[in-house]
Amino acid sequence: MLGIFDYVAGFGAFVCFIMVLIKQFESGGVAHGVIGIVTCGIWTFIWGWINAGEEKIKSLMLIWTVLVVVSGGFHLFPGSVSIR
Repeated sequence: MLGIFDYVAGFGAFVCFIMVLIKQFESGGVAHGVIGIVTCGIWTFIWGWINAGEEKIKSLMLIWTVLVVVSGGFHLFPGSVSIR
């Protein structure tokens, strides 16, 4: 049962990543966007928080952060996210 919540949180985090990545391409340029893709979202996450106020994406970054923490929390309990 918890596996479903993990997938939902992970998918939500991926959607947030794509939204911030689009904003990163628009504002930071192609170099920042490509770095965001190459680093699997770590740079996009950092860039998003650094520029959250300027780009008006604080609520999006907060949602992304919560989803990443929730999804990571499911993995602290072995067997909680296994699909049977």
